[in-house]
Amino acid sequence: MFGDIADREMRLNDAGRIVTEEWMKSADIRNDIELDAFVVMPNHVHGIVVIGCRGTARRAPTCERFGQPTVGSIPTIVRAFKSACTKRINDMRNARGTPFWQRNYYEHVIRGEDDLDRIRQYIADNPACWVEDENNPDYISVQTGEDSVTRRRLQ
Repeated sequence: MFGDIADREMRLNDAGRIVTEEWMKSADIRNDIELDAFVVMPNHVHGIVVIGCRGTARRAPTCERFGQPTVGSIPTIVRAFKSACTKRINDMRNARGTPFWQRNYYEHVIRGEDDLDRIRQYIADNPACWVEDENNPDYISVQTGEDSVTRRRLQ
């Protein structure tokens, strides 16, 4: 989808380069956010968005009411990012209107410097850990006991 992992590093294809360009544009078109660590993986992305960077304390904008987008909220930022990527990638693939992304996304409110450092490291290490990533389609989880799961490579 976005490229491949080779020698524990991500090698972007054209779609991956579009995703990277659109991510970088996010902070340019929204003056209330900053971008932090980010990586494109073969079939997903990880990124940190800092919201309300002007030193004003406020509630984490992680939700909105259905049909009423909230400017500067995580759902609105993610929706706009995914929409821009989908349009450009579908134009490139001549596949107008074709769904491209998974339906939802995962969010986590970062609470403190230790949490931030841990997540930055996770993002930086992600390409090197691809062989064991639950999103890697070449691997499956196998239930081996009551709560034990192992992963094995598909042949």
